[in-house]
Parts: sequence; C-alpha cells; structure tokens
Amino acid sequence: MTQFEELIGFLLIAVLLAAAARKLGAPYPAFLALIGAVLAFLPGMPRLSIDPEVVLALFVAPVLLDAAYDTSPRDLRDNWVAVASLAVGTVLLTTLVVGVVARSLVPAMPWAAAIALGAIVSPPDAAAAIPVLRQLRPPHRILTILQGESLLNDATALLIYRLAIGALAMSSFSVRAVTPTILLVLAGSVVAGLLLARLTLLWANRVRDVPTATILQFVSTFGVWILADRLGLSAILTMVTFAIAVARRAPERTPARIRIPSYAVWETAVFVLNVLAFLFIGLQVRPILSRLAPDERARYLFVAAAVLVAVIVVRIVWVMTHNSIARWKNRVFGFHPRRRSMGRPTLGSGIVISWAGMRGIVTLAAALALPEETAAGPFPYRDLILVTAFFVVFGTLVLQGLTLKPLLRLLRLPDDDPVGREVAFGRERALEAALDTMKEDDSPTAEAVRHELTAHLAHPEEGAVAPKDRGSSHGDVHRRALSAARQVALDMRARDEIGDDAFHRLEEEFDWLEMGSGVREGA
Repeated sequence: MTQFEELIGFLLIAVLLAAAARKLGAPYPAFLALIGAVLAFLPGMPRLSIDPEVVLALFVAPVLLDAAYDTSPRDLRDNWVAVASLAVGTVLLTTLVVGVVARSLVPAMPWAAAIALGAIVSPPDAAAAIPVLRQLRPPHRILTILQGESLLNDATALLIYRLAIGALAMSSFSVRAVTPTILLVLAGSVVAGLLLARLTLLWANRVRDVPTATILQFVSTFGVWILADRLGLSAILTMVTFAIAVARRAPERTPARIRIPSYAVWETAVFVLNVLAFLFIGLQVRPILSRLAPDERARYLFVAAAVLVAVIVVRIVWVMTHNSIARWKNRVFGFHPRRRSMGRPTLGSGIVISWAGMRGIVTLAAALALPEETAAGPFPYRDLILVTAFFVVFGTLVLQGLTLKPLLRLLRLPDDDPVGREVAFGRERALEAALDTMKEDDSPTAEAVRHELTAHLAHPEEGAVAPKDRGSSHGDVHRRALSAARQVALDMRARDEIGDDAFHRLEEEFDWLEMGSGVREGA
C-alpha cells in the first residue's frame, strides 16, 4: 500500500471516529489520540516525516484564525482577569513546574530543553472541550474564558518555546539582555498584525469567485505567519492580532455566497490538520519507542507520566486558587458586572475550567517543530520530549476529555443563556429596521417580503416561509430590507449591545435568508 492510500485510509477512519465521538458526546480529538497511540505501537507502519520549519505555520496558523472568528473581544474584556490568569499565569507556572520535574528525573537534560518541554505541554486546546461543553449548555462565562485562554495562551507558550530553543544554540543566555528585544518584537507583532489585516480587507469585498476567495484566505493566513517569522516578529502574536482584526471587519465586506462555503472549507481544513497532527506524531513516536531498550522505554514512559500528572495538578491548583480569590472578593466587595450577561464565578465553574485543560494540536505541532540539530549539535533529548508531548496530549484527551461530560452532568451548572437573549433582542431590532424600509410600500411584493422576514426573524421556531415572488422587484425589496437588518446587527455589535457569538448567529440567519431568497446582497 502506498503512503497516499494509507493517508486516505487514515482520513476515513478519522471521519468514522469523529462521528462516533459526536454520538457519544465526546471530543473527537480524544479519538484521534487513540489513532496516534495505535500508530505509535503498531509494528510495520511507515515513517512519515515533515520539515520542522513548516510545522507551526501549517498546523497553528489556520487553527488560530479559525479560533479568532469564534472569539468575542467584548466578552474577553469582560473576563480579562480570568483569561489573563490562565493564558499567562498558568502557562508560566506549568512551564516552570514541568521543567523542574523533567530536570529532577533526567538530571543530564539542559535547563533550556526542560523549559522547552514545559512550554510545549503548557497550552490547552479549547477545541477539544468547547464542543462537549456546548452540548450541555454550561454558563456562557466558562465558554468565553476557555476560548480566550486557548487563543492567547499559545502566544505565551510559543514565546517561551522560541527563547528556550534559542538558548540551546547560544553559549550564554540572559533574560535581562533579551528583554528589550522581546518587548520590541511584541509591539511590532501587534502593529504588523493590524497593518496586514487592513491590507487583506482591501480585497475582501472585491473577489466574487468562491474558490478564489477561499484560496486567498488560506494564502493570506499562511503569508502573514511566514512574513512575521521572516521579519523576526512573533508569528503567533501577529496571527492572533491579524485574525481578531479581520474577524471584526470581514462580515460587512464578505457576501453570504462566499462566507457560507468558506466557513465549511475552514471547518474541514481544521479537522484534517488535527488528523494529520496525530498521524505525524504517532509515526514519529513509533520508531523512537521501537529502538529503545525495555528499561529505557520504561524510563521514558515514567517521565511522560510524571509530566502528565504535573500538568493536570498545576492547572487544578492554579484555577481553583484564582476561583477562590474571585469568589471571596465578590462576597466581601459585592458582584458588580458591567452588563447582565457577565456571569459570576462559582465553585462549579472553577472545577469545569480546571478540568477542561486538554492538550491538542498546538502541543503536537510544537513538538514536531523541534529541530533535530542546533548550532551546538543535536537537539538534546528530542526523542524524550516527543514521547512526553504525545503522552500528555493522549492522557489529557482520554482522561479529561472522556470524563468532562459526566462531570458537567454531575455539577448541573445552570445555563444563563445570555447569547440567546442577545440573539432574540437582535432579531427584534433587525426586523424593525427591515420593515422600516418598506413602510411606504403597499405593493404585494413588499407584503410578501414582510411576511417572509417576519416568519424568519419574529417566529424562527416555525420554520422558513418560501417567497412566492422571486422576480426582480422582490429581489430589490428583499435586498434593501436585509441590508438594513445586517447594518443593525453590525451597529449593535460595535456598541457592545450584543457579543460576537450572538452576532454570528444573526449573521448566519441573514446569510441563509439571502441565499434562500435567491438574491445577492450588494449585487
């Protein structure tokens, strides 16, 4: 069997396992981890390799852009303390503790290599937890914090990762000496991300061909990462800034006929990248384990198990400590949220957040991106780091991923559903604006459009009403009304009356209204 045929077979197996995961209400990366484990121990499998220099761009850049579209800056600001605590504090503490554990068990491992291992396994991947959480509708605050953490913790972890790898190649290394350079790089990355977003948005409303627009989205995503890396900037921070800026402006510039298929393509691409990441890491780990003597293999697995325990325990301790302080503060000083949608931290929410620390594609990509050689010679303990990274991903996905749903059911956290309320409010305001465009029009066409929009926006639970008149006059009236409704949703998001979650749900409804009516916005 050729490698191409094997790859097709793996993709088919992954699709079947993902379907099983959805049926069981489990995160599909947990099932992909099982594939990786089988490949790691199954004899006779081929060894597929990938250039370490392209790994991060290939696997991380699209995942970050996809995550940024699902992140609400307003909700991040509302929960910035909790998000920053996880995205910075937990990553730093986990990196340090894992480094100490690795050094204590393998004293010959250089500190830089131990810190690199800590940075690799420190960032959780919310993509594994969010699908499970959404099924059981926990408080919106939990989803917001996990999404924000997943988007920002990668920047912290990979910055430490880059510094550690750089330190291995240098005879001497001083944090004090490189601090000014780091600050300059961070500032430059934010500026570059904003500028590149503005340049990208210039063509967003000019390309009308769906395949061309989708390809350009991928080219711009990889191009931003590559350019930032070549300029010596933080590619991941540049990408996060770029993605958030584009996500805020693209909806008003991208027509529905391009947005709907491109979202489907991106979802598919992220799934395929997850499959490939587990495939590559499994095939990288297999020859490592096979050439080790039994006692050495046992030592590797013992180190990996110790790091897994450290990763889980550090997160629980940090999150529950922060949660206890936040609840004490609210008891003493009172809870005064800026808006009603902001939830109160509870013991249950702290337990869920502390347990939803599954590692995923970023950890795998960072491990695969480790260079085999540095300027000072072979990368020390690269094989041990690869095995440990895979073991941590596998362990957290299986142990935490498969028990997260029962834990949520046991805690019975109430769903405050602020997004649902904002969507209902947005529908009401959008319908008013749409009907206002036809208030002087008593024609049968206008009446048909009124009935159609009212059925969709005022009574969405009753299902769609197909328009009887699809002539040019219907298209003109429908287009003006829908354009007014979209503008209201954009204005409400700009004023923080609704968050991005509610906005994207409204956007999706407007998109299907537009596509179902047979008219094109802005045509």
